[in-house]
Amino acid sequence: QVQLVESGGGLVQAGGSLRLSCAASGRTFSSYAMGWFRQAPGKERDIVAAITRSGVTTYYTDSVKGRFTISRDNAKRTVYLQMNSLKPEDTAVYYCAAAFAHTGEVVSTTYGYDYWGQGTQVTVSS
Repeated sequence: QVQLVESGGGLVQAGGSLRLSCAASGRTFSSYAMGWFRQAPGKERDIVAAITRSGVTTYYTDSVKGRFTISRDNAKRTVYLQMNSLKPEDTAVYYCAAAFAHTGEVVSTTYGYDYWGQGTQVTVSS
């Protein structure tokens, strides 16, 4: 079993940056594909970015391409989401998630993930 703890959320002005971190417990972090999701009030939880077990391949939803970067450090059992040029519409609770996956597999759907963190709030003011 994997436990995930997000950190790094907060309040930032439009155009600013934040870096989210997600620390995982357990020894098999490199066996999981990882993803970041977000959920705004009254909306569904949607994929933001995903990364393969090795970190070689990534996926981004269209609205964050060129602004957000997902990365991982398997030695530290941590996945990151660097968010630049933030917009008010990026305001949401951000969740990280872990998925059993094959090498090279990017998991981009909510139902593909097995473990979830508790979420961290990101608020972007205009």
